[in-house]
Amino acid sequence: MEITSREVWTFIHGMGFGAVFLLAFAGGLVELYSMRPEWMTAEGMRTRVNRMKAGLWIMAGTVWLTVITGTFIVYPWYRAAPPEGTTDLSIFPRSLLLSQPNTAGWHTFGMEWKEHVGWLAPIAATVVAAIVSYYGPEISRRMGERRAVAIFFIIAFLAAAAAGAFGAFITKAAAVR
Repeated sequence: MEITSREVWTFIHGMGFGAVFLLAFAGGLVELYSMRPEWMTAEGMRTRVNRMKAGLWIMAGTVWLTVITGTFIVYPWYRAAPPEGTTDLSIFPRSLLLSQPNTAGWHTFGMEWKEHVGWLAPIAATVVAAIVSYYGPEISRRMGERRAVAIFFIIAFLAAAAAGAFGAFITKAAAVR
């Protein structure tokens, strides 16, 4: 069994950066939910917010790395056009998917969705990190801002989870090799 450098980059993109972001989301959501002034001291709140800021910026950086490696490293290999007259499309994932009616939807819907909606995840994650950094411990007393953070957090998660699921299914149907 041999693993190509393209498969390694695909793994780093999806199972590395992508999975780390999705796991970090769970921890961040718990931190956000438990950020209630009645549940802790002022010193405890400052410590929690500092830990949350660091975690959120790391999470935002990780999801940006996911998008950057996907866009500039893995995606060009996926999108590569086969030379004229090529019959073996196994190393041209996009062309392989589009060559069969039962797999064409993975590209026309799944990959197009990843291209156009997947960018919501890093943008929303960066907004979350910026809001928590701006308000600091004060965010625990600002219900509206905490609710906005939760909404952006959930948007980031849903966009990343859908992009990850589409990526996994597309890779199963036509892997980048």
